[in-house]
Amino acid sequence: MAVKIRLTRIGRHKDPFFRIVAADSRFARDGRYIEQIGYFDPEKGVENAVINEELAIKWLVAGATPSDTVRSMFTRKGINAKAVEAKKAGK
Repeated sequence: MAVKIRLTRIGRHKDPFFRIVAADSRFARDGRYIEQIGYFDPEKGVENAVINEELAIKWLVAGATPSDTVRSMFTRKGINAKAVEAKKAGK
């Protein structure tokens, strides 16, 4: 099973709101997911995105692949660096 960390869209027409989820890559974008990691409101910007760092690091260490958008969000929040450190500490 290939797990991806990606955005799933919720919210009404022309007012997007996104959940950050870990999902099997074979499922639809807005379909079934394994676990919710956080949420993101594009009107407030990436700095105000709410992300559970422990869950994000857990999935990254387990081998989940973030989408391009989620990867940039994680980089701006410093989660990618923490995940790399956690991987090195685990080995």
